[in-house]
Order: sequence, then C-alpha cells, then structure tokens
Amino acid sequence: MEDLVGGFWARRSVFVTGASGLVGGWVTRALLAAGARVTVLLRDRVPGCQLVREGLLEQVAVVHGDLVDQPLLERALAEYEADTVIHLAAQAIVGVANRQPVGTFEANIRGTWTLLEACRRTPRVGALVVASSDKAYGAQPVLPYDESMPLLGAHPYDVSKACADLLAQSYAATYDLPVAVTRCGNLFGGGDLNWNRIIPGTIRSLLAGERPVVRSDGQFVRDYLYVEDGAQAYLTLAQQLAERPELRGRAYNFSYEQPLTVLEVVDRVRRLMGLNLEPDVRNEASHEIREQYLSAARARAELGWAPAYDLDEGLRRTVGWYRGFLGG
Repeated sequence: MEDLVGGFWARRSVFVTGASGLVGGWVTRALLAAGARVTVLLRDRVPGCQLVREGLLEQVAVVHGDLVDQPLLERALAEYEADTVIHLAAQAIVGVANRQPVGTFEANIRGTWTLLEACRRTPRVGALVVASSDKAYGAQPVLPYDESMPLLGAHPYDVSKACADLLAQSYAATYDLPVAVTRCGNLFGGGDLNWNRIIPGTIRSLLAGERPVVRSDGQFVRDYLYVEDGAQAYLTLAQQLAERPELRGRAYNFSYEQPLTVLEVVDRVRRLMGLNLEPDVRNEASHEIREQYLSAARARAELGWAPAYDLDEGLRRTVGWYRGFLGG
C-alpha cells in the first residue's frame, strides 16, 4: 500500500460525514495531513470538537445541512467531485437511543440509506466506508465476534447500526456500489465530548477531584480502540476498497482484541493519572450487551492492518489531551 502522504490521498476529494464527532475529527486531521481535499457535512457547530479546536474548519470545505437531505448530498458529492466518502455521522449514545429511539433510527438508518442512494446516483464515488459498530452483532453465544456471525441487534442503538450495516451490504450486492463496513470496538481518545462514556467521563471526574461514575455494575466486558488507530483503519479500508473491487460489501472488525471490564478500564485510567478516587458504581445501565469483544483477524489478514499504539499508550495520549482541554 502506498504511503499516505504524497501517495494515494494526495489531492483526492474526500467527503466526510460526522466530522465534528470523535472519529470524524481524527479522520479529517489524517486526511489533511495526507494531502487530501476534504469536504465535511456539518449539521451543528460543536465548539470543543477537533475541527474547531485545531483550526481544521479553515482547511476544509463545509456543507451545512442534514444527512437525510438527499438533494443536498447529491449536490455536494457532485460539486465537490467526491472520489471517496467516509460515513461517520450517527446518533452514537446507547442511553440516548433507549430514550429517543425514533431520532436514533432517523439519523442512523434513514441517514445511511439517503447517503447510499446519493452515492449510487453519483458515479464518480469510487469508495464509500460506512461506520457500523460491534453493537450490531447483538448478544452472541460465542466470543470473540467475527464477521461471519449474524447481526442480532435487539435494542434501539444496536438495531440502528445493524440496519445501516445491512443497507450498505445490500447496495453492494444489488448495485455493485463500492462500499465496505467497519465494526469497531469502543473507540476512545481526545476530542470525545460525550462525558457519559466511561473513558472521557472518568478522566474529567478525576481531574475535578471527583469519584468517576460507573453507570453499570462495572462488570460489562468490552474491547477498545484508540481513535488514531481507528482513523487509520478507516483510511486503510477506504484506500484498499478503491483499489480492490473484491472488497465491496465486506465488513471488518477493528479492535485491540483485549477485553476488559468497565472497572478494569477505570482502574487503568486511575493508575495512569496517579489518582485513587474510588469509582461510584451505580448499577443503573439497562438494555446493554453484557459481554462483547471482537476478533480483528480478517482486517489483519486481508488489509494488512495493524494498530500503531497499544491500549495503555492510547490511554496516556488521551489523558494528555484532556489535561490540556480541561486545564488539569
């Protein structure tokens, strides 16, 4: 595979949805560093996001609007001559999905089929990567999850991502759309302003001298992926999809393959920060999968993907980002 800088991405036109989110900010940053011409779709201005904080907004073209506006998407893809589309926009919080399922379905399902259809009607698009989730698998009887397993999402967020995932596969199978799917473990890193997620919420609490809040009983098991490794996973898949038609319709898991309980994650953060405040375990979580972690063997074998960091280094870099952001 060509080097990112001065190679495949140089002057390539890339359309990114969800650029103000955690992954989207880092994907945009990586694309700009590699010389791509980036256009982002923004619905809301988020003051603390990477795009604003690092001045990236001044380096990209901005289309203001909603993901469910198909004429807008078709106009933007055509006018900016998008070669590659990276679809990251979503309602991404499980608790919000449980409280507001219709809004989640609107964003995650309708938003995805609208973008897929806009790409189908824009022949220049040569690669589209759709963000699904490990949650799309639902609760499986066998661990770790691999890509051959059915999508068994049961609760609103899980179902919304499973539907988006299947829609992408349908467009590949029926229309030969050059689309592939990512299913990542729990992404973390600087720029995540969703404080009810365990890693940013724990760091913020500890910096404020407060006990970190654990919504569950602390025994839910997940695996994780630092956001810079996640961003490179997206770029790797997008490039190879553009170069290898046989990847159309395929899904890939990305994670560190290191399952941990929530309390184990909190303990790692506490140790890295040198702070010993005991977590406040509230045992309030509901409609969430008890144990879930991934095999990334397919991504390693078929894409040659390997993370640049490990979990502890990712956590160290994340703590450093929040110390700067929050003044800790």
